[in-house]
Amino acid sequence: MLQATTLKFLKNLAKNNNKEWFDEHKPEYQEAKSDYDTLVQQLIDGLSRQDAEVSGLQVKDCTFRIYKDVRFSKDKTPYKTNMGAAFSPGGRKSPRPGYYFHLEPGGNSFAGGGIWMPEAPVLKKVRQEIDYNFPEFQQIIGNKEFIKYFGKIDGEALKTAPQGYQPDNPAIAYLKLKSFTVWHSMSDDACTQPALVREILKVFAVMQPFVKFLDRAVHE
Repeated sequence: MLQATTLKFLKNLAKNNNKEWFDEHKPEYQEAKSDYDTLVQQLIDGLSRQDAEVSGLQVKDCTFRIYKDVRFSKDKTPYKTNMGAAFSPGGRKSPRPGYYFHLEPGGNSFAGGGIWMPEAPVLKKVRQEIDYNFPEFQQIIGNKEFIKYFGKIDGEALKTAPQGYQPDNPAIAYLKLKSFTVWHSMSDDACTQPALVREILKVFAVMQPFVKFLDRAVHE
């Protein structure tokens, strides 16, 4: 579970997203980061038992910095108002599909995963895997537990069929996607309950066949 003070820090940061405030509240940030890092380690430990390919990860391999890169952004506020961690073979910088937990107060927290905006060669492999093995893919995303937790695959899509595919391809709705991600929303209250780690790991378990299908396309 996470401490309520961690969510409170992020809420306050959203209202005071500037260096002066952040510097004054640095001890609170360090406490919040330590709390989140503890959760990430618990998730690594639990997920390693579910998916051996992510075993051996360290917290620093998974967590994202709170400092924003504002060079190409219209929003020049210097800090992220969320905390995130990606669990993929090789860590957050890996191009392989994986799992993700996002903490953002106000009902914006979620557990999710998949592959987001892959490079063109990787995207081509994923589309080919879906085209070649569409019945298997349909079975995975049509599973009752999958639908219960995620509804449908989330991602930006092309307006027309991608090169090499006909508009009447049975899988065309998925072949148009640029990303292949799913997510399950988690309330602020859920994030501060003792069952949090168990709940996130359950979401990851339901997601695992989807992640493995994508990873087979990318990695093998």
